[in-house]
Amino acid sequence: MSDKPYYEKHVFFCMNTREDGRPCCGERGAQSAQQHAKRRIKELGLNGHEKVRINQSGCLDRCDEGPVVVVYPEGVWYTYVDNSDIDEIIDSHLVGGKVVERLKI
Repeated sequence: MSDKPYYEKHVFFCMNTREDGRPCCGERGAQSAQQHAKRRIKELGLNGHEKVRINQSGCLDRCDEGPVVVVYPEGVWYTYVDNSDIDEIIDSHLVGGKVVERLKI
């Protein structure tokens, strides 16, 4: 068994929706942002084993700061407004290895 992780980076988009009126990522464009990220990673040829995995998740319990996305193994949490923010996270962090400080939470 290899000590190398299956994915170099694992990215989780919170998709939580709440019925009680509290803020939730699912109502702030999380679905389209996750799909955009997935498409971009595929276009860049970065998807798959030993590369990058873009996933949906249930509640990550930070919806008040959301929408949120977390990148592992670093454990860096981001918020975003639109696809240009997602592109910056991909280009800077996932491709370039540099945390996007302005989006970090």
